[in-house]
Amino acid sequence: MALLSACGGSREQFIGPRVLDACNASWPVCSQIAGCILGPESYAEGRFPGSTQLIVQVPEASTITVHFYLEEVTAAGEETAIVFQEEGCRSRKRVAITGKLAIDSMEKFGEFTREADVTGVGDHLIQIQSDMQARYVVKVDVTPLRNR
Repeated sequence: MALLSACGGSREQFIGPRVLDACNASWPVCSQIAGCILGPESYAEGRFPGSTQLIVQVPEASTITVHFYLEEVTAAGEETAIVFQEEGCRSRKRVAITGKLAIDSMEKFGEFTREADVTGVGDHLIQIQSDMQARYVVKVDVTPLRNR
């Protein structure tokens, strides 16, 4: 597979004014530990293959959108999955994308995204797992359902 870098848009455009969160904290959520709390002012970086957990704080019923920017892709892998947990982990929604579709979206739009609606107010655990071989930048947006 050809090396993917900065296709469809730049890393700087993707990040915008957000600040890097190293995701090296220990935030308790749902009897687990997440490394960071991401919101409209922050982003995180990591490497696939692997998994990560983060928290998104939601003030009202909303759509959580997880955005990825990929760099140094050497293998698309089979699947990237995001699990959106309701507050208290009372329910969850798993959303997956094939490696090929993620790469195609990245090349066409400069990112790939997945989203889910959540109804609970508070901390939502987001679990990300992928067998892709790449570096990634991740950010989240929260849009109240009443604004749709």
